Amino acid sequence: MKFVKKIGTLNLAVLFVCLVIVIYAEYLFLSGDKLHGIFLGLWAPMLIGLLIFFNTIMNGDR
Repeated sequence: MKFVKKIGTLNLAVLFVCLVIVIYAEYLFLSGDKLHGIFLGLWAPMLIGLLIFFNTIMNGDR
């Protein structure tokens, strides 16, 4: 519980969504739908980048 409190519930939820996106993108890519797998796989780094950006703005660090 200490880990969830330190990271934050919303941050943990976004990281979980990114993990699900990566797993599903791998499934699509390996099942033969390569373009959709690549397209969907690019969402995870974008979401993590937005998470870092908004956390930086909310903490006041620039």
